[in-house]
Amino acid sequence: MKSMSRSSRAQSEFADRNGFAVDTSFVLFFLAVEFGRTISSVTLDNIFLLATLIAFAALPYFLLTDEKPKFSHWFFGRILIAGFAVLLGMMFKQSLGVVLPEAFRFLPMTLLIVTAMICSYIQFYGFLKLRLAK
Repeated sequence: MKSMSRSSRAQSEFADRNGFAVDTSFVLFFLAVEFGRTISSVTLDNIFLLATLIAFAALPYFLLTDEKPKFSHWFFGRILIAGFAVLLGMMFKQSLGVVLPEAFRFLPMTLLIVTAMICSYIQFYGFLKLRLAK
């Protein structure tokens, strides 16, 4: 149990020190893969998915507590992650039925849900952990 709290604390400190949250980057990645997988048509679902992708790329910047890096540099890094993941999602869609079985089409959403659950746990732990008064 102690190793879990140490790793969460280390990840939180790592995220604050480097100016980006590692856990939200994984969620952003899998969200962008799912967007790339479904990008072939313009539907209301894809519009909402794009809005969520843009919001999730920008909003974690405001959760950083210590020294904040310049927003443009931070956001550019997040856009690079999302762009690479969208390309991977497009390639993933092309490989379904050819290289991968058709049943794998739900894999990006499954990984997104699992990663979002872990990210939520880490974020709530960071918000709710007890801090000693100085």
